Amino acid sequence: MGQTHVTDNKQAHRFEISVDGEPAGFADYMLADDLIVFTHTEVDDAFAGRGLGSQLVRAAMDDVRAEGTRQVLTTCSFVQAWLDHHPDYTSLRYGMSSGRAPVPDDTQQR
Repeated sequence: MGQTHVTDNKQAHRFEISVDGEPAGFADYMLADDLIVFTHTEVDDAFAGRGLGSQLVRAAMDDVRAEGTRQVLTTCSFVQAWLDHHPDYTSLRYGMSSGRAPVPDDTQQR
């Protein structure tokens, strides 16, 4: 498959993955206070089917975890699905720092 490498391109606000030095995909994000908001993830069609999107998101989540100052919010369906399938990263999700979903306030009548 080749040598993969993920970097955080802070100027472009995106994590980027390359294969043997060739750009293969990215995950765009925005920073807001103590949040990192993932907005879009894309892998070039030439690299499809190799699991690069998952490698990219895992590396990004590991970076967020290592930094330790932000929680993750996502509007990107790929990142959302990845997080849904990796419960060991639940603590990174915005509002989920306890590892459990926030309890909805059902006391208000509709």
